[in-house]
Amino acid sequence: MNFLAHFFLSGKDDHLMVGNFLGDYLSNAQVSELPASVQHGVKLHRAIDSYTDQHPEVLRGVRRMYKKHSKYAPVIIDVFYDYFLSLNWSKYSDEPIQDFILDVYACLQRHHHLMPEPVHTYVPEMIADNWLETYGTHNGIAYTFRRMSRRVSRPELLSGALDTMVEHFQDLNAEFNAFFPEVIRYAKAVAEPPAPLQ
Repeated sequence: MNFLAHFFLSGKDDHLMVGNFLGDYLSNAQVSELPASVQHGVKLHRAIDSYTDQHPEVLRGVRRMYKKHSKYAPVIIDVFYDYFLSLNWSKYSDEPIQDFILDVYACLQRHHHLMPEPVHTYVPEMIADNWLETYGTHNGIAYTFRRMSRRVSRPELLSGALDTMVEHFQDLNAEFNAFFPEVIRYAKAVAEPPAPLQ
């Protein structure tokens, strides 16, 4: 899952949201230095990723685009799913997506001090360019893949990703909407704090 979906699956909890955001950026040693509630957000992020990577609806989409995009097919699906979450937002939330996104940005700014140095420049760029809202547009998806292509070893495998989404739009949208209610239920279960010992 990509940023928008991870934030959504945090359930409006600040510390879960921050930990969920930082899940890909921290070593286990760095995680251990965070408050326990933020560590739980990192755990949630990694659990969601593992669940997503093994889900049959997600794997169906990955297999469909593997021939063209090879090892980056799962990463491309992650980005596509933020687009489909934006597109289907009203199915999953009564809150306007713009209000949700503004709350996410405010949360990241409130907890900026918990983030490692490389992310300090990343967050202002995300907010300034409004990444979360642009994931719901074709231009935003294309921009995301251009940005990613500067950081990967085989950028040519990201070429034409937006065209792939357009070509397989109906199947991808159906797979997303079959998958997403299930990952919502899974994330809620993982997000529950552990019961105290008796």
